[in-house]
Amino acid sequence: MAVEHPLATPSGDQTRIHDIGYRGYDGPRLGRSYARRSLYSQSLRGAYGLGRSAKSKVLPMLLFAVMCVPAAIMVAVAVATKAHELPLAHAYTRYALVMQAVISLYVAAQAPQSVSRDLRFKTVPLYFSRPIETADYVVAKFAALASALFVLTGAPLLVLYVGSLLAKMGFAHQSGEFAQGLVSVALLSLLFAGIGLVIAAVTPRRGFGIAAVIAVMTISYGAVSTLQAIADVQGSSGAVPWLGLFSPVTLIDGVQSAFLGGSSGFPGGTGPSGGQGIAYALVLLGLIAASYGLLLRRYKKVGL
Repeated sequence: MAVEHPLATPSGDQTRIHDIGYRGYDGPRLGRSYARRSLYSQSLRGAYGLGRSAKSKVLPMLLFAVMCVPAAIMVAVAVATKAHELPLAHAYTRYALVMQAVISLYVAAQAPQSVSRDLRFKTVPLYFSRPIETADYVVAKFAALASALFVLTGAPLLVLYVGSLLAKMGFAHQSGEFAQGLVSVALLSLLFAGIGLVIAAVTPRRGFGIAAVIAVMTISYGAVSTLQAIADVQGSSGAVPWLGLFSPVTLIDGVQSAFLGGSSGFPGGTGPSGGQGIAYALVLLGLIAASYGLLLRRYKKVGL
């Protein structure tokens, strides 16, 4: 029940203060780790439209199906023909590279969805008004998109693996290649998530973010592949691996062919040597770290 307290003012009027029974919160305070986990979970669910409108689920679920259907067809062919190997050579490490256009489209759609709306509606300072810091926000968003990409790229590998076991292919051989494929798509997920988020965080306009991510992914791959083909035709095969350092897709291709036993998709099959493979790994890890650093710098400015 409200309690009224009269209070005299210098003018002689009386002001009443109403005690309506507000009490301070004395429950558990869950802190930064809980806020970070909640933001990660919400962002991961949002990457597949979960908890959002039906319209938001269409594109991510469609792209997920497009990624898995070719793997299911390959498995069906292998089982029907009683093959001893999957139709695609080095399928576990090559599959994501073959489907890189679908992956790039997914990144272009979901990276802006993850961060651009927060910038557009100026909700980022509200996050930082809670017990959550810039690093927590960046880690949660980065990890969520990378996890979503790992699900997208790892699910078809699981289909291939289960199918190969149903076709009674060698368990040890298939398990080893499956593990290598998972490492490859984990690296791809971290790299693509970092690049996509850095680009999307530049602009609050989701449409601009989508266009920019598609441009960076497709133009860089097209340009590098063209230059590699020209170098191979002109007999400069030694330059082919070095050119692969300048595109996210070819960078992953070089790393997996150098360290994960996969074949190279470079013109002429010229993959990186041992020393070049180390350069590929350093550039890959450097880009992931640089993406994280740039996101931290960006959101420190936004939170001011």
